[in-house]
Amino acid sequence: MSIYELIASIKNKKCKMSAEDVEVKKPKDVFPIRHVQTMMMFFALVICYGMRVNMSIAIVVMTDKTLENSFDWSMQTQSVILSSFFWGYIVLQIPAGEMAAKFGGMILVTIAISVNALVSLAVPLAAYYGGWQMVCVCRVIQGLAQGFVVPSIYNLIGKWTPIDEKSRTGAVINSGSQLGNAIQLLISGFIADAWGWPAIFYVNGVVGAVWVVLYIILGSDSPQKSKLISAEERLYIQTSLGQVGGQKKLKTPWKAIWTSIPFISLIVLHCSQNWGYWTLMTEMPSYMKKVLDVDIKANGVMSALPYLAVYFLSFPFGYLSDYLPNKKYLSVTATRKLSNSIGK
Repeated sequence: MSIYELIASIKNKKCKMSAEDVEVKKPKDVFPIRHVQTMMMFFALVICYGMRVNMSIAIVVMTDKTLENSFDWSMQTQSVILSSFFWGYIVLQIPAGEMAAKFGGMILVTIAISVNALVSLAVPLAAYYGGWQMVCVCRVIQGLAQGFVVPSIYNLIGKWTPIDEKSRTGAVINSGSQLGNAIQLLISGFIADAWGWPAIFYVNGVVGAVWVVLYIILGSDSPQKSKLISAEERLYIQTSLGQVGGQKKLKTPWKAIWTSIPFISLIVLHCSQNWGYWTLMTEMPSYMKKVLDVDIKANGVMSALPYLAVYFLSFPFGYLSDYLPNKKYLSVTATRKLSNSIGK
C-alpha cells in the first residue's frame, strides 16, 4: 500500500486501522521541512525579543547629555518609555491564542513582525518630531503586535512537531528569545557607538523585513497546507499527532481553565517571574550607565551575559527533557518539576 493509498483509506474509513495503529518510520530527508519551520520560528523570537529590548540600550545613548541632540528626559519619563511596550503586550495574549486557533499562526506571526519592523523604522522620526509621547505610542503598537507572536508560535509548534520531538523543538524555538535579548544587548552598544542610536532601530527594522519575506516563501500554517513538505514527512507528523485525515478542532474549556487551581498557581508564578525578569532586563543598562558609569559598548556586553548563559544551557536541558520521559526514567510531570527546581 502506498502512502497516498494509506492516507485515503484512513480518511475514508475504508480500513479498520486508526492513526495510532499505523507505524510510520521517520523520513530521512536531508533537512526536513518541519526543521525549516522550527528555524523560522526560532528567528522570529530572536527578532521579536531583540525589538522589545532595543530601547533599553538606545535610551542610554538618547539621554546622554555629553552627546549632541540628546533628549532631556527625566528618569520617570525614561521609565514610562521603557514600560510602554508592555502596556500593549499584555492586552492581546488571550485573544491572540483564540485567533491563532481560528485563523492559523502563520498569518498572525507575519503581521506581527511586519508591524514591528515598520514601527521600528519609524521610532527615530517619532523621537525627533513627536517627543517621548510618540515614542511611547510606537512602543505600545509594537507591544500590541507582539502579543500575537508567542500564542501563534505555540499554535504552530502544536501542528508541526511530532510528539517525541516536542521538548527539544520547544527548547530550540524558545531559546530564540534569550539569544534575541543577548544579541540585541551585545551589538546595540557597538552600533550606537559607530552610527548613532537611530541605527539600532533601522537595523532591527531591516532584519524584520527580511524575515517576513523569507517566511512568506518558506513558511506554512501546517503540514497539510505546506507545498514544500514531502508526503512521507507529512504522514509522519500527522501520525505522531493523531491527525491523519484532518486536524482536530477542540473548543476552549474556559470554565475548567479559570477554575483550575494548578492553572491559577501558574499564573501567579509566571507573573512573578516576568516581573523580575523584565525589570532586570529593561533597567540594567540604565543602571550600569547612571550608577556604575560603564561606557555603552561594555554596557551592552555585560548586560548580554546572563541571557547568553540561558541560551547555551537551554540545549542540554531541552535534550534531557525529551530523553528522560522517552526512556521512562521520569514522567513528563516529574521531568518538568526537576527542571524547574534546577532553575530555582
